[in-house]
Amino acid sequence: MTDAAPIRTHVADGLGVLTLGAAARRNPLSLATMREATAALERFDADPAVRVIVIRAEGPAFSAGHDLSEMVGRTLDEEREIFAACTDLMAAVHRARQPVIAQVQGMALAAGCQLVATCDLAVAAADARFSTPGVKIGLFCSTPMIPLTRAIGRKRAMQMLLTGEMINAETAVEWGLINAAVPADLLETTVTDLAQRIATSSGETLAIGKRAFYDQIDRTEPDAYAAMAEVMATNAVIPDAQEGMTAFLEKRSPVWR
Repeated sequence: MTDAAPIRTHVADGLGVLTLGAAARRNPLSLATMREATAALERFDADPAVRVIVIRAEGPAFSAGHDLSEMVGRTLDEEREIFAACTDLMAAVHRARQPVIAQVQGMALAAGCQLVATCDLAVAAADARFSTPGVKIGLFCSTPMIPLTRAIGRKRAMQMLLTGEMINAETAVEWGLINAAVPADLLETTVTDLAQRIATSSGETLAIGKRAFYDQIDRTEPDAYAAMAEVMATNAVIPDAQEGMTAFLEKRSPVWR
């Protein structure tokens, strides 16, 4: 894609990198951007060379959220189209067989915060900020609320949603919205190192584990155990699992399929 495109992608060393590229506008999640990002995630999912996906952004902000200029003076069906595209994007993050890591600098607001909360892992610069400020403009962040509540819990999510106030990266780590906060000049190398450590494992096993994680998370404990016991049993007989266990017993490094 050209430099003017809102989304750019590349694959290097097993990592599929999706970059939000509308830096001058704080990387809004416009309808076109969400659709392109969804398509990019689907391409990565289908690419056997991609072991881990990183979502990053250019400029001083990760994402300011939805493009409000697309949401003024629109019909109900047009507004539905925007939020359907947003839902598709978040679903694509979870559908992708690879772990998806958010690399966050600057602000992640509203739908931008939603994207961070949706990603499997997230690492932010120490000066990053997060908020769901929709309440301040009369548009409650009802869709960001979904992954936010699942990531940080009810009371903390309600505090963010009802006040619209920012939380800093240190608080985001404490609350479980992100995994780590690091100096800004170490952000990219930290994320790359994390992604490459994950990528050393079997891609098939990672895909099984990611799918199982989201399958069990909202089940009752007995139901989760029943489902996950079957997942582990079927995982155990795949070639990569047999190779991994054999390699462990033989005290050698596994060779994944």
